[in-house]
Amino acid sequence: MELRHLRTFETVARTLSVTQAAKELHYAQSSVSDQIQSLERELGVELIDRSQRRIRLTTQGAILSEYTESILKLMEDARFAVSRPGTELAVGTLETVGMHLLPGVLSHYRELYPQTRVRVGQLNRGDLYQAVRRGEMDLCLTFGRPPADAGLSSETLADEPLVVIVPPGHRLAERGRADLAELAREPFLATEQGCGFREMFDSAFAGTVAKEPVAEVSSIGTLGACVAAGMGCALLPMISVRAQAGRGEVAVVEIGDTDLRTEVTMTWLDRNAANPNLINFQTVLRKQLGG
Repeated sequence: MELRHLRTFETVARTLSVTQAAKELHYAQSSVSDQIQSLERELGVELIDRSQRRIRLTTQGAILSEYTESILKLMEDARFAVSRPGTELAVGTLETVGMHLLPGVLSHYRELYPQTRVRVGQLNRGDLYQAVRRGEMDLCLTFGRPPADAGLSSETLADEPLVVIVPPGHRLAERGRADLAELAREPFLATEQGCGFREMFDSAFAGTVAKEPVAEVSSIGTLGACVAAGMGCALLPMISVRAQAGRGEVAVVEIGDTDLRTEVTMTWLDRNAANPNLINFQTVLRKQLGG
C-alpha cells in the first residue's frame, strides 16, 4: 500500500467528502477517487459505500481507517525524530518569561550541556502552542494552562502573584494595597484581546462591575511605560513589573481581598518526550524555576 493512498483515504474517511479531501490535499477530485479505487483493488474490498448520496465507510473501510490513523501517526513520529538536528534545542517563550525567567535557566543549561545549541524564539501565546504542535519548537514557556490537546503535555513550574501597577504619586501608591472593587473604579490599560495578559485582566474583573480598558497596547514594555506616564493602571504578574517598580517608575499595589495568581507552564509535544535534549532542559527548568 502506498503511503499517499493511505493519506488520501484517511482524509476522505475523516471528512466523508471527496470534494473536501481534494481541497485539503490539493488534488483534483478525480485523483482522490482514483487513489481510493486503487487501494480497494489492492485490498480486494470496497472501502466506501457509494450507494448513498453522501459517502459512508463500509465495515472494511472503518477497520482500515483505524489502522490508517496509527500508520500515519507513526510515519509522522519517524519523520519528526530524524529531521531535527540531534544537538539542537528549540525553545519558545513569551517576551516577559524570556526576559525575566529564562536567562538564568539558559546559562545553567549551557554550563551542563555546552554541546547543545539552544535556539530561542519569542511569540504570542497562541503561536507558541502552534509551533510546538508543528514540531518547530521542542518546548514553550507561557503563563497559564495550554488549551486541551491530546498531542500536548504540560507541567506547572511555578506561580506568580498578580498585582496592579499605578503611576508614581497615585493615591493608592502609598497604601500599597486595595480591594478589587476599589481598583475596578480606576482607569486601566490592558493588552489586546487574545493575549494571555488580557485574559488575566478580564478574569480578575469578571466578578466586579463590567470594566473595559481605556487603552489597549500590544507590548508589556509599552504598557508599563504608559502607566508610568500617568495614563492609568495595569494588572500584571509581579515578575514583569519588579524591575520597573524597583527603578521607581511605577508603584505596586497588592490586591487585598483575593489572591490572584498565574502559572508559569512548560508545554511540549508528546511524541518528542523521549528527546534527550528536551529531558535535560526540563530537568534544569524544574530545578531553576520550581525549586
